[in-house]
Formats: sequence, C-alpha cells, structure tokens
Amino acid sequence: MKIGFLTVALGTLRLEEIVDWASSVGFEALEIAAWPLSNERDFSATTIDVNTFTKEKAKDLKVLLEKKGMIISSLAYYDNNLDVNLEKRRFVNEHLKKVIDVASWLGVELVGTFVGRDVSKNVEENIKEFEKVFKPLIGYAESKNVRLMIENCPMVGWQEPEKIGNVFYSPQIWREIFRITPDSFGLNLDPSHLYWLGIDYMKVIEEFSNRIFHVHAKDVEVKDDLLYNQGIFGYFGTNLHGKSWWEYRLPGFGEIDWSDFIRSLKKAGYDFVISIEHEDPVWSGTVEKSKKGLRMGLEFLKEFT
Repeated sequence: MKIGFLTVALGTLRLEEIVDWASSVGFEALEIAAWPLSNERDFSATTIDVNTFTKEKAKDLKVLLEKKGMIISSLAYYDNNLDVNLEKRRFVNEHLKKVIDVASWLGVELVGTFVGRDVSKNVEENIKEFEKVFKPLIGYAESKNVRLMIENCPMVGWQEPEKIGNVFYSPQIWREIFRITPDSFGLNLDPSHLYWLGIDYMKVIEEFSNRIFHVHAKDVEVKDDLLYNQGIFGYFGTNLHGKSWWEYRLPGFGEIDWSDFIRSLKKAGYDFVISIEHEDPVWSGTVEKSKKGLRMGLEFLKEFT
C-alpha cells in the first residue's frame, strides 16, 4: 500500500510546493482537492482549479509526479449533489463533471464526492433522487474511464441542524445504492465516521470489499465525559469541532485499531492508497503544524502498511 494525504490540509500551498514537500518526507500519493475557488464548504481547498486547468498543465503535472515518484490517488470534490436548490445542484453536478474531465486528462481513475441530500425529502426519497441524478454522472465518468466514489461521512447539520446531510452513511443504505449502481461506483472508506456511529468498521471490509476503491486514514477520539453529558446526539444535536463527544484525530490519536483495520483490508484484496484526511484540531491552524501532523500520521501508518 502507498500512503498519501488529502491536500486540503495544505490548502494554502501551490500544488508544486505540495508535491515537493510530500515527496521529500516520504509520501507516495496525493488526493488532490478540486473544489471551486468560491464555495461554502469547510475543510475544502482548490489545489487544482478545474476551470482553468488544461491538458498541457496535465502533461506537466504528470512529468513532475513521475520525477518525484508520486501518484494521484484521487481528485476530491465533496459537495451536495442533491441540493434542494436546483440551481445549486446543477452547479455542483456540472463542477463534478469538470473534475472528472481533469481526472481523465491526468490518467487518474478515481473521483470522490458526496451524495449529499435534498433536505425536503426523507432518506428513502433521497435514494430515488440519487438514482435520477447519479445515473448520468456515473455514465459520464465511465465515458472518461473514471470511477466515482462516495465518502461515508453523514455530515450531520450540513444543510439543517440535527439532520443527516449525506445519505450515504450506513451499510443498509450502501446495499440499496450499490444494488442500483454498476461496479464502477464505489466507496471511499473512512472508518472514523463508522466508529462514532456505532457501526463495525471491520465487518464492512468483508461485506463491501469489491466496492472499496480508496481508503481515508482518519481517527476519532471519544470523550467519555462529554458523551455522558450529551448522549449520542451530541452538542444540542450538532457536530461542532471541539464541542461534541467525539472529535476527528490523526491516525494513532483515537480509537481505531489501525493494525487490524489495515490487515483486514489486505486480506480483502485492497492494495491501493491509505490517504490521511487531516482534520485534527490539535495539529492544524498553520501550514507548519499541519505538516507536522501529516508527518506523524505517515510515520504511524508506515508500521502497518
């Protein structure tokens, strides 16, 4: 397996700077952020601006990556593809197509996104909406030799307080969505979300092994005193960093058993990239702190990969 990271953590740096630094400290892969320059998402970045990126730039980047011994594991654009506002939904869907185009130019097989949610509808109705919206998106990706994948973050409170914002969050829903999608549509598996939701993050590897396209390395710390005070619904039903009973951490600083998790991935046949998604509030705030956190995550994961 190769170890990489999502470039959101170094979002203020140019792509060339990120490649130079990442290769110098031992990373072998990058999951490159491709949000629009202007967007409303937290934890987002525009490491590649797909609106100005060209095939010539793609050629230059491929040369740089080969020189540095690195690969791009995925392009990342996690936004609400089912937005209740149809104008916003159309924008997100069209931007996703541009990300797919750039991935195709770069020879990158994977693009990650969210399903999202139409907050005017319940989960069952959103699955029907998913089929309507994603069938053409999956087809478009296939026509470009790209596979779409969804991260399993529930995004509580994203559109409305206390509501799940990304309906692709549990095995029950994955089964239903995978039942109506081709094998080219899969999962960017993040165990941190499963842990705090009370879902067995080991069991899903065996059941969904053929749909695991990519893996996020993000840990989660449970704060027992806050869990006692708040209960599982958290800080008045919302997930605010530092206020809820759980908090995302770098690998090794939380509850995930990375040794067993990675061993199970290997047993299931997964041998691609483990990508650190750095949302650890202890090791963020400045580029240097984020770099130190990423290096710590890299050294920790090396033991198991």
